[in-house]
Amino acid sequence: MTRPAAVDIHAHFVPEGYLRLIETEGEPHGVRLRHGPDGPVIMVGHIPFGPISPRYHDLDLRLRAMDTQGVTVHALSLMPPMVYWADEALGVRLARLVNEAMAEAARAHPGRLVGLATLPMQAPEAAVAEAERAVRELGCRGVYLGTNVRGRDLDDPAFLPVFEKIAALGLPIFLHPINVLGGERLGQYYLHNLLGNPFDTAVAAARLVYGGVLDRFPALRVCLPHAGGALPYLLGRLDRGHAVRPECRHLPRPPSAYLPHFFFDTISHAPEALRYLISVAGADRVMLGSDYCFDMGHDDPVGALDTVRPLSRSDRERILGGNALALLGVRS
Repeated sequence: MTRPAAVDIHAHFVPEGYLRLIETEGEPHGVRLRHGPDGPVIMVGHIPFGPISPRYHDLDLRLRAMDTQGVTVHALSLMPPMVYWADEALGVRLARLVNEAMAEAARAHPGRLVGLATLPMQAPEAAVAEAERAVRELGCRGVYLGTNVRGRDLDDPAFLPVFEKIAALGLPIFLHPINVLGGERLGQYYLHNLLGNPFDTAVAAARLVYGGVLDRFPALRVCLPHAGGALPYLLGRLDRGHAVRPECRHLPRPPSAYLPHFFFDTISHAPEALRYLISVAGADRVMLGSDYCFDMGHDDPVGALDTVRPLSRSDRERILGGNALALLGVRS
């Protein structure tokens, strides 16, 4: 019997060329590399991202890790701080470099790696052009967006042309938290990640709903990381607001009615939470994720899925890989 494909929708990839460009041109933008024993750290002001070990860009190490985990395919996405920190010209160069590196990796390992394109959202016209190029020329299978762009929410009218192009191309969106809300109150105890990430994801999803982006572009499909952050657990509260608050009544349907637009990875760190997510969203909207190779991710994403019981064989195979293959338009 053929083993079903396991597709990791949440796997970070950092090309070495991206790091070199930061090292040579990042300083005027307040971004630099700090080298350490475990790999370079990207410093955005005083905020560190990393260390970035060779596992982020060494494809042989990646493939060995995938084989150990029983994962067939990685959907490659960049990591924070992405490219929004740069000016428009450098942001475009960084995005093009990243996407070309992902396309090269996918060509070198067909059937194992696919790319999610990074877009220079600080330059919406250029982001539209790069989305087109990433699909038509490079073969990327989706786009990778931050939950905000330099503090501008995704329902900002300036971004509508980008979403229009994404919808026209039939691309799924993989969101990732960046520049999370909470500021100094989340500065200690790693709370910017532990709490900031899931709540920023919920805010971004709610803005796409309340801001009318999903009504304007009903073909959009959006994957929310970290098991949807706080969104699945606050849908009832959002619906209540729609029912009783004048600020929310412009929406033609309650927020929970938009749930079919959203997909979710499995990174909940609690089988009870993942079981709840599956019950709310449906097994056809949940996909395997590891957050490779951050320490806050899953070292054994397949094993983590197997802690969720009861789960039918067909639902397990959907979550393991079937849903992601269909979303990305990839054959197993």
